[in-house]
Amino acid sequence: MNNISYLLALHSIDGLGPIRLKAIIDYFKDPKLAWEVNPRELLEIGIPKNTTELLVETRKKLEPESYAGLIQRSGIKWMTIYDEEYPKLLKQIYDPPIVLYYKGEVLPEDEKAIAVVGTRKMTGYGKVVTEQFVKELIGAGLTIVSGLARGVDTKSHQKALEEGGRTIAVLGGGLNKIFPPENSQLAERIISSQGALISEFPPDYPSMPGNFPSRNRIISGLSLAVLVTEAAEDSGSLITARLALEQGRDVFAVPGPVTSSLSKGPIDLIKEGARAVFEPTEVLDELGINQVQSAKFRVQTEEELSEEEKKVLEALKNETRHIDEIGRMLNFSSAKISAILLKMEIAGVIISMGGGNYCSR
Repeated sequence: MNNISYLLALHSIDGLGPIRLKAIIDYFKDPKLAWEVNPRELLEIGIPKNTTELLVETRKKLEPESYAGLIQRSGIKWMTIYDEEYPKLLKQIYDPPIVLYYKGEVLPEDEKAIAVVGTRKMTGYGKVVTEQFVKELIGAGLTIVSGLARGVDTKSHQKALEEGGRTIAVLGGGLNKIFPPENSQLAERIISSQGALISEFPPDYPSMPGNFPSRNRIISGLSLAVLVTEAAEDSGSLITARLALEQGRDVFAVPGPVTSSLSKGPIDLIKEGARAVFEPTEVLDELGINQVQSAKFRVQTEEELSEEEKKVLEALKNETRHIDEIGRMLNFSSAKISAILLKMEIAGVIISMGGGNYCSR
């Protein structure tokens, strides 16, 4: 995209979330035109008056190219939804971030990622379970995604690093405002290990409670599945899991001791459709991943496919079809067909031809 600095400037304005910002870009085509437009035009396309007024005020004191240079000098990189390297999984959700800021490296293999989340008040049981699962998931070649929060998130990142694996931390504020502050050193370790810190918030945006549901949709959106290892019934990690269900992703929950209040979250999720898992191999089997030393995804045979996956494969026999056409043929929702196709592509059963088109291998 041209005039990226103007897109970053627009993105810095409170009230221009991903849906509104995309509407503006789609309408004006060029971020520079959108930045310089008469405010009346913004009102005409449905941008609220207070947001429009804030844009006008911001234009008086922010010069886009200088702003972009300031971000770069702080060591922060960015990618936009219009870039080829933008995470494929994340692009599939309802409201993907238009801009992602990051430190470290976001790599193609991060498409094989699983979110591991849970309570901030982790017990000894939760620690053991989280470490056990993360170790095996890393051993199978998965990237661990979490939120850098205290408790399960912190332990997930730490164990991934100990095992020499990749991990991505999604922040609920700007990358210049690491929260919680005691995890600043862990954040640096993630970056130096070629993992990544990611945020949709401008670099100096503070971490606030209202940011975390938005952050959680990115955690689940980056992942093939979400694993909840320990959580209370009001845990924020359950938001991540429920968003994953809405996004058509697998959700796994580890049942805990019935005497523990931190077992109630996973139990509630299981009642809502999450799969109860007791061993990491159950997660890997469900995702079609074979634990081999090469840590690569295996190619599944037709006999190993689920009934729904077999229907998709049948629809692609001797034909290249668009994702929308496949969904209509099988009467699957867009979220469901996206999840099935992605899983089959990673498992080596089908091939993405680009532009939403797929064929059988």
